[in-house]
Amino acid sequence: MQKQDELWYIVLKTTQYGELMTIPARLKRFIAVLFVALAAVSLSAQEKKPKYIFYFIGDGMGSSQRQLAEYYLESVNAQRSGSQGFRLRMNRLPVAAVYSSHSADSLVTDSAAGGTALACSIKTDNAMVGMRPDGTPVNSIAVAARNKGLAVGVVSSTRLTHATPASFYAHNVSRDNENEIAEDLLKSGFDFFAGGGYRHFIEAGNSIGKSKRKDGRNLLEDLTQKGYRVFAGESSVAGLMGWKPVAGERCFASLTASHLPFELDRINGINLPSLADLTGKAVELLSKDPDGFFLMVEGGRIDHACHANDPAGAVHDILAFDAAIEKAWDFYSKYPDETLIVVAADHETGGVGLGFDMNYFLTLNTLSSSTGALTDQVAENNPYRAGSDHSAYLSGLLSLTGYKAFTPREAATLEAMMSAVDNNPDFGKGLYGYYDPVSMTISSIVSERAGIQWTTYAHTGTQLALSAVGAGSQMFGGFYDNTRIPVMIMLAAGIPFSP
Repeated sequence: MQKQDELWYIVLKTTQYGELMTIPARLKRFIAVLFVALAAVSLSAQEKKPKYIFYFIGDGMGSSQRQLAEYYLESVNAQRSGSQGFRLRMNRLPVAAVYSSHSADSLVTDSAAGGTALACSIKTDNAMVGMRPDGTPVNSIAVAARNKGLAVGVVSSTRLTHATPASFYAHNVSRDNENEIAEDLLKSGFDFFAGGGYRHFIEAGNSIGKSKRKDGRNLLEDLTQKGYRVFAGESSVAGLMGWKPVAGERCFASLTASHLPFELDRINGINLPSLADLTGKAVELLSKDPDGFFLMVEGGRIDHACHANDPAGAVHDILAFDAAIEKAWDFYSKYPDETLIVVAADHETGGVGLGFDMNYFLTLNTLSSSTGALTDQVAENNPYRAGSDHSAYLSGLLSLTGYKAFTPREAATLEAMMSAVDNNPDFGKGLYGYYDPVSMTISSIVSERAGIQWTTYAHTGTQLALSAVGAGSQMFGGFYDNTRIPVMIMLAAGIPFSP
C-alpha cells in the first residue's frame, strides 16, 4: 500500500461508513490525514502506548452467555452466603462496546471467518482461515506484533489448529485442513503455544497418542529443532507447570489429542491445567521480553457447550475464561500504564434466552448440582444407543445432573425419546445439530429447570459485547463491526498494520 492508502484504510476500519469509498481520491487523502492527526493527538494524551497486549476471545460467547454466567455466580453465592454482588471480571472492565460479526458470505459467521476478522481485520468466507475470499493470504495482528519485536503467545482450550487460534498464524482455504494448519504453526515464529490437538503434530504409531497425520511427519521434532521446549500429552503436564521459563525460550504445549476438557469435567477429576493456569504460564515467559508481548487467549469450549445447549457446561467454561482474564487483570494492576486488555467474541452460539415460557424467574442455582458437562459425557461420548437399558441410562443422567429424581413429565419425555430410538436408531437424525434426541432432551430439561431456553444448535448473527481496560482502551467504546477491533489494538500500540 502507498502511505495515503494505509491512512485511508485506518479511516475505513475505525468508522462504520463504508459508503465513504465513493468519495473522490483527493478528499479521501485529506480525511485520512486529518483523522490520523486527530488520532495522534488523542493518543499523545496517554502517558504510554501499551507494551503488553492481552486479547481474549470467547468462542460462541454472546452477551447472554456473559450475563448467564454472572447471574449464576450471583445465584449460587447468594444461596451459600446470603449476599450478592458477584460479577465477572470481564463485565467490570470500564470500556464497553457492541459490534457485528457477519462474514463475507453469510450474516451468520463461523469461527474461521469470525476469527479471521478478529485477527486480520478482513471479511472472508465461512471456513476460510487467514485469507481473503479470493484465496489471498493476509497478515494477522499477531504477526504484526512479532515483526515489531514483541513476544507473541497463543493459548486455547481447543486444538491449537482449531479455527480461532489458527486465524492468528495460518492461511488455508478450509479450517478442516488441520494437518496443513499445523505446518503453518511451525513457520509462525511465535514464542508460546498452549492448548490441545497434538494429534495433528505427531506421526501414526508414535508413543504419545492418537495421530491424524498420514505423511509420517513428526512436527514436534521440527519444533524442537526450532528451539521450542515441547510438552506433549497428558504425561507432560507436571513438566509444563513446573517449568521456570527464562528469557529467550520458546514453548509449545499440546496436552491432549483433541480439545482440552470442559471445565466442569476438569474440576471433577481430570488432571489438566485450567485456561487460567496456561495463561499464567504464558505470561511467565512472554513478560521476560523487554519489548513487551501480545497474547491471544481463546475460551474455545464455550462454543462447544452452547452447540449442545448445555447450560452448566457453558457456564463453567465462561467462568474458566473469566479466571484467565483475572490473570491478565493481576498483571494490569502492576503495569496499568503499559497494559491493554481487550475481551471479545467471534460469534454467539445456541441463541440462549434468559427466560422460558411464561416464567419470569431464573433459577440458575439448579445448575450447581451438575457433576459433569452434558456435552462431553452424554451428547458427544455417551449418547443413548438403541436397545440400551432405560433405567440404567436414566440413573446415569441423574448422577450427572445431580438431581434427586426426574419429575413425571421429564421422565415420560425421556422414556418416549429412548423408545423412539429403540424403534428407529435413526430417529431424529439431523434434527438436533450434531447430536441425538435423548441428549438434547436432557439438555432441554436442565435448561428449563434453570429458566432458560435455546433457539438453535448452531451460531447466530446477534450482536456481541466487547470490554476493555488499560492504555489505549478509550477508543474501543461504541458500536461497530468486528473488523475494527484488531486495527484499534494496533493503533493503540503504535504498531504498523495492514492485512
